[in-house]
Amino acid sequence: MFFPILVAATTAVLATGAEVLHSMRIRKVRHLAFGTTGGFSALTILAPILRVLFLGGLAWALTTLYLLEPKAHRSEVKEIEAKERRHLLLVLDVSPSMKLKDSGEDSGLTRTQRSSKLVQSLLKRTTDDKLHITMVAVYNGAKPVVQESRDLEVILNFLDGMDMSSVFPVGKTRLFDGLEEAAKIAREWPSNSATLLLVSDGDTVPATGMPKMPPSIDGVLVMGVGNPTKGSMIDGRQSRQDVGALQQIASRLGGQYHDGNMRHVPSSVLDGLSSLKTDEGNFKLTLREYALITGVSSALGLAILPLLLYFFASPFKPGPS
Repeated sequence: MFFPILVAATTAVLATGAEVLHSMRIRKVRHLAFGTTGGFSALTILAPILRVLFLGGLAWALTTLYLLEPKAHRSEVKEIEAKERRHLLLVLDVSPSMKLKDSGEDSGLTRTQRSSKLVQSLLKRTTDDKLHITMVAVYNGAKPVVQESRDLEVILNFLDGMDMSSVFPVGKTRLFDGLEEAAKIAREWPSNSATLLLVSDGDTVPATGMPKMPPSIDGVLVMGVGNPTKGSMIDGRQSRQDVGALQQIASRLGGQYHDGNMRHVPSSVLDGLSSLKTDEGNFKLTLREYALITGVSSALGLAILPLLLYFFASPFKPGPS
């Protein structure tokens, strides 16, 4: 933008003229301020240059901010065309084994509660305005819960302890049914526009029947919950996180596995999912931020400079010793 630079240059020229005139006046009374020698201190010589720079910087910053289009945060949500949408496809295990309390740092959380914390942490780090979230619950079968929602609170509400296993018939967990349903939903989306997130304890995973993901799936992350070493009793058997099965699912889907029983998903892993934008990977300084930094720094410099001159400009103190 040329106009802010022109304003800053004009301000600097005018400030330079004023500083020259001011220096000529100071020179006439320099002995009163600097003693019998009349020598200017280094700070006194530097002060006019700093004032010109600060005034020029402040003029540029204020003009730039005035001309930039303001950012407005409105309540209405702008509709995103289907071809421009990014998708997060969440397949969540809601089987009875997910209610076992053996997760977290002190094993004080149920697997469902741990899943909720993991997904919430991930969702709160996403920054893409075009992101649409689809959620599929899986137990003895699979059911879509939310389709292409941009409201994070809707997703978090389902994750906040809601019992979804009761809508399924009692039986074994059919995790691949959830992946099959996810693949069916994602088949209509544009290529490389979606990230598949599977959260499960891996209990009762079959050896065969892995569904094939459509071209829309650009990245896959499998998160395991539940204690992977110590089992808990359910229906007369031991249940624990089946790390091997979940790793195999991630490998066959061409994705990554993360043991979420103790740690949240690292930002480096999220950055590797190209269809999922996060705060850490997308923070950039724009012209607005540069203008704000320059304006605040210049204004602060102009405010502090008179104090520095008052206390440190000259060691000479008139009056009786």
